[in-house]
Amino acid sequence: MNPFHGLIFHWLGGLAAGSFYVPYRGVRQWSWETLWLVGGLFSWVLAPMALALWLTRDLIPVLLHAPAATLFWAWFFGLLWGVGGLTFGLTMRYLGMSLGYGTALGICAVCGTLIPPVFKGTLGAIAATPPGRMTLLGVLICVVGIVVSALAGRAKERELPDETKRAAVKEFNFRKGLAVAIFCGVMSACMAFALDAAEPIARASAAAGTPALWTGLPKLVVVLFGGFISNCLWCGALIVRRARRDSAAPIRPAGPPAPHGRNLALCAAAGVTWYFQFFFYTMGETQMGKFGFSSWTLHMASIIIFSALWGVALKEWRGTSGRTRAQFAGGLAILILSTLVVGYGNYLAAAA
Repeated sequence: MNPFHGLIFHWLGGLAAGSFYVPYRGVRQWSWETLWLVGGLFSWVLAPMALALWLTRDLIPVLLHAPAATLFWAWFFGLLWGVGGLTFGLTMRYLGMSLGYGTALGICAVCGTLIPPVFKGTLGAIAATPPGRMTLLGVLICVVGIVVSALAGRAKERELPDETKRAAVKEFNFRKGLAVAIFCGVMSACMAFALDAAEPIARASAAAGTPALWTGLPKLVVVLFGGFISNCLWCGALIVRRARRDSAAPIRPAGPPAPHGRNLALCAAAGVTWYFQFFFYTMGETQMGKFGFSSWTLHMASIIIFSALWGVALKEWRGTSGRTRAQFAGGLAILILSTLVVGYGNYLAAAA
């Protein structure tokens, strides 16, 4: 166990998750459901299988001999998480990167961190130790940072005229986006349950000779396949509905052909980048020991931080007042502090 290495891995995962949506912005003349499904094929099926086959031992036998209950619950919670991931894409449509990430993932951070130990009945034991209290303090600081960031986003929504907001986020809608973000955050927390349910797969992979750092990769093959199913069903339904609607509409002059090759490359880049968030997450989780529940907070907070920086780079906060930008920067600083406090709590646990 090395909490410092765990912190680095979680930050790398946060960088990947906070950056993956950027290539999607370059996709042209594809509907949202098409680009999301194509990118998801790389995120949830191809990349997990390819890297697990490459870096782990006896992947197929490990999965074939896993208990049926383990496979089912890992897949089922992955399915529920996939619903949250689906609505996460809608959150980006309505709120943009900085506000959308901050709201949805903030809720997800709190739910995914605290619900598993509450469900297992271990939260009291964790809070009874100094390292545990330090880690929980980090979670509380994270909540404060989320609230401050959300208030900054609300101030942004009030200050900017509609045309300015839509110049950065074409379909900006704060109320609709907030409702979707809350649902997304709660459902996305199911990933914490999915990875916990899949833990016997990681132990079987370790027994087969897989180095400890990579034992989480076989778990992702099962969990993310569940996410693929839910997203595939929804996006497929939207594609069929759009096809029926377009066939019934009057014939319109054809526009320039869609750049399919370029779009495919951008979706592949976005999908693989997205997968690396959990690639590094599982690596960081192996370094956290009994305080592994805090991995979720570290992961979510780092995603919010990097996505917020992307939001600044993409000029989503242009035109806001100095007070609003300062509030946004303050929320970001508090989130950074939360990751350091959680990391310190894990360091105390390792030292003890």
